Order: sequence, then structure tokens, then C-alpha cells
Amino acid sequence: MWDGRRRMSRSALALALLAAATAFAAPNAEPYPQPTSKKGLQVQMVDDALALRIQHAGLNCHVASLVDLEAKPDSLKFTYDGADYFFRLDRVAALDAQIKPLSDHGVVVSLILLNYENGDDALNEIFMHPKYARGEKHNRVSAFNVLTSEGTRHLRAAIAFLAQRYSDQAAPHGRVWNYIVGNEVNSHWWWNNQGPADVATLVNDYERTVRLVHENVTAHLANARVFLSLEHHWNIAYQPGEPQKSCPGRELVKQFARVARERGDFAWHIAFHPYPENLGDPRFWNDKTAMPGDDTPRITFKNLEVLTRFLARPEMLFAGRPRRVILSEQGFHCMDQPDGEQLQAAAYAAAWIKVARLPGIDAFILHRHVDHAHEGLNLGLWTHKPGTVFVPDRHRAMYETFRAADTPDWEKAFAFALSVVGAKSWEEFAPTR
Repeated sequence: MWDGRRRMSRSALALALLAAATAFAAPNAEPYPQPTSKKGLQVQMVDDALALRIQHAGLNCHVASLVDLEAKPDSLKFTYDGADYFFRLDRVAALDAQIKPLSDHGVVVSLILLNYENGDDALNEIFMHPKYARGEKHNRVSAFNVLTSEGTRHLRAAIAFLAQRYSDQAAPHGRVWNYIVGNEVNSHWWWNNQGPADVATLVNDYERTVRLVHENVTAHLANARVFLSLEHHWNIAYQPGEPQKSCPGRELVKQFARVARERGDFAWHIAFHPYPENLGDPRFWNDKTAMPGDDTPRITFKNLEVLTRFLARPEMLFAGRPRRVILSEQGFHCMDQPDGEQLQAAAYAAAWIKVARLPGIDAFILHRHVDHAHEGLNLGLWTHKPGTVFVPDRHRAMYETFRAADTPDWEKAFAFALSVVGAKSWEEFAPTR
């Protein structure tokens, strides 16, 4: 937000522009971290997550909610491209409190950049996609507005603010290495809404957004990574009869790669969600629509190597190397039956075996830490207390399986799962080529 209450002199403006140019000319060039484990979690309780020895964390970030358009005295001022923008101290401090204790312990933090509809009409006008379908039945998550100059300007400033704050090697506020843009964009109507849109329109707007994030993040942290977000529909769409609401993930990635090359390729990567084909049944090894070929309808944990094989194609490479993959949101429902917890824990064990042995996948970030009463699925390592939304109650059986996943005790801890998944050895879950 331009602070119209103060006029900047020509010399002050020149200094501000010079400072911005200097900051962008010399980004932090630290190498990308190399964790020894792929174990990750969408964290609710930091102390518990650290006790579980995670090395990756996913955190939601509602970008517009950080912005203060009124420039209140206690807000944080950030100068970008010669204009002043303001960010709410309370909400930024809350984000710091999530990020810093994790990154201080060596956890690689991924920020999931989201754009929820909220009660502030002025913020909605700036940040939400101009064709966002207000009042329709979806999850009230909009695509970012990169179609107007005001929307683009504010989004650039907000991303630059986050990148500057969380790229400092001294880490006064914590560190962020990964930025995931939007959520499950191949099902955009429900998770990245920009109104009815065919795949070409969707890709055009999404590529502009991902590029904007990449430019502003890497201006501060040269080796940070920026990710597209996809759910598990690969050669089919979530709603195949409504092509203006969703599209196959494979088609989105192919068109995104083409458009990015035409505009000048850059280092984008994939944040994938390989949930079982039936989100209410954790037994992904029975998935019928997760096939070994490139024409598979879905990619789940059963056939995850289809994704890394696709990204190794010449037309998908960047600087001669495949795009990296993180699994940024996926979990296993605990069914309401006597063996529900055992099935959930076995599913995690089998998925861990697949991911741990599959090159090209850097992180397996489990969703959720604690059950959420309104989600409709029981995905947590913890149950929630009756009558609450997500107050933790007790560990599920999966908790101990998760804890042991990258320890010398893994084989003993996973042994129960072999009979559950119908395997004689874990070699049966090794990736195929």
C-alpha cells in the first residue's frame, strides 16, 4: 500500500529504489539443505513434531490476512519498488512462532501460499481472482489475482516481504526454503477458484502466479524452491463432465511446462498429493485406478513412480535435471471399524517404504497431525477431544509407526503391517522402473 500521507522527495525515492535493487541483486546464495530423512508433517504442535524427529514441515499461509491496508501504527512497514506496504504484526508474529522453532531444529519448512475469501472486502478486491465464483459451493479458496496491476503489485510485495523475512541466514524469524503456490490447482474450482476456466486459461494465470512467486523468492534466497500443487487425478479430472472446473494433472503439467518455456523457463517443481483413490479407505495397495503405465487415471502411493518417470522426460527437464517432488499433503483415513487404526498404520508403513526408496521425491509430509472435526476424515496421528474441532486427545497406532519410520527400529515397528498389506517382504513395495 502506497503511504499517501507522506510525500517522498526525489532523493528519498531514489534511495528506496536503490535499496530494493541492491537487495534483489545479491540474494542469499546458501545451498539448498540436504536432510537425511524424508519424514515430514503438517505441524499443529511444534514440540510433538520435533519429538517425532521430523525433517520437513508444511505450514499454511493465508497471504492476504497478513496485509494491513490501513497502515496502523503497530504494523510492520515494508518498502518495495518505492512504495510502502504494511503487514499485521500479530499475524506475522504468529507465523514466526510456527516457523522459527522448526527451522532452528533443522526442519525444512514449506509455506503453502493460500488465498481465502475473508470478511475484508478491500483485501478480497485486491487479492482474489477477478473471476472468483462468489457464493458458489466450494471451499472459498481463490486463485491469486495476477490480472490487475493492483493485485499483481500487492502480491509481489507480500511475497517479497515473506521471502526477505525468512531468508536471512541469521534466522531471527526462522527460515523457509519451499513455497507452494495455491492448492490442488488441477481441481481449481474447489481449491484455487478462478471461476469457470478451461485448462489453457487456468495454466495462463497459474504460470504467471508461480513465476511471480519464484522471481520474488529467489531474489532473496537464490536456491529456494517454488512448487505447483496437484492432487492425485492424473489422466482423468475430478469432475470429468465439467472441464471448466477441473482437469487432469498430467495435462496441466504439460501445458504449464510449455507456457513456461515460451515465456522463459525457470525452476518450478511439483508438490503432489497421492491420496488413495478412495480418501475414506487407506488401503492404497488395492487401488484399481492407480496403474503402472503413463495412461493411469490416478497417481497414488501404489504407482508413485509414474510421476517421477514422467518428470524425467526431456521436455520436463530444467537445466538437464528433473523437477523435484515433495508430497506436501496426503494421509490415511482411520475407518470406524475394529481394525481401523491397524489399517491406517499399515498404510503409512507401506507408503513410507515406497517413498523412502524412490529417488526424486524429497519429502513425505503427512496430513494431519490431529484429526479435524470438520474435515470429514480421520487422518491424524492424534484423535481430537470429543466436542472440540482439533484439540489433541490421544495417539493413534500410526503415531508409533510414524515415529519409527526413519530409525534403526523401523523394521521391527513395521513388521505387523506385512500381513495387513498381504506382502511377504517390503521388496514388494519397492518402486518399479
